[in-house]
Amino acid sequence: VDKVSLTGSVPTGRKVYASAASQMKHVTMELGGKSPLIIFDDADLENAVSGAILANFYSTGQICSNGTRVFVQRKIQNAFLKRLVERLGQAVIGDPQDEATNFGPMVSQRQLDIVLEYFEKAKSEGARLITGGKPIAGDGFFIEPTVFADVTDDMTIACEEVFGPLMSVLTFDDEKEVITRANATEFGLAAGVFTKDLSRGHRMVDALDAGTCFINSYNDAPVEVPFGGVKMSGVGRENSKAAITHYSQLKSVFVRMDDMESPF
Repeated sequence: VDKVSLTGSVPTGRKVYASAASQMKHVTMELGGKSPLIIFDDADLENAVSGAILANFYSTGQICSNGTRVFVQRKIQNAFLKRLVERLGQAVIGDPQDEATNFGPMVSQRQLDIVLEYFEKAKSEGARLITGGKPIAGDGFFIEPTVFADVTDDMTIACEEVFGPLMSVLTFDDEKEVITRANATEFGLAAGVFTKDLSRGHRMVDALDAGTCFINSYNDAPVEVPFGGVKMSGVGRENSKAAITHYSQLKSVFVRMDDMESPF
């Protein structure tokens, strides 16, 4: 084995990384995340809601890059939540093999139960349930798309990767504050910013500790672009030419075409 590539959790990544290190093997680690999605009050509200939905409920929340900490500037929080609930009411929940479906099941009963436990933790810690929060009766591991508001940085759902359809909405007042709070995590996989001020957007992603960043979009990166994280979210990059580099070994070759010089 010349190379080890893993997509998985941080605890699993630590074990595989340690094993590979014992034999000096090259590794690519694409691990967990608790990514921030930051929505400023000048953002296009409809696009911001679309971004938040894509950032949280794509593949029923079972995507490591999801922007599960949604920071909404205080002035627009109520309008954002109102429109978000309206849009989530349009979700078509069902068999993912049905083309009409846009929200499928959890991968297993165990994962569904884990997500339900996070719902209970959120309520017990003071988060406000906006919509969802219950399993859906019938065949399959279905659960409602769920949104909690009044979430604080120290709540469990704001700190731990849930891997399910749970959006945490946090409020903020200014740019400096939200950068500090967004970076206050061991993860650094992805981050997103919605604003009409592109200078601010670029300034934000420059300051955010994340390997993959989006401005006025989320989770729509093409395979031609490198994907990966920093901090505990991993090592190396997937996709694009960067991935090929991580699967290659550099070799330096020196060829002299004239007589060899010697100091003696």
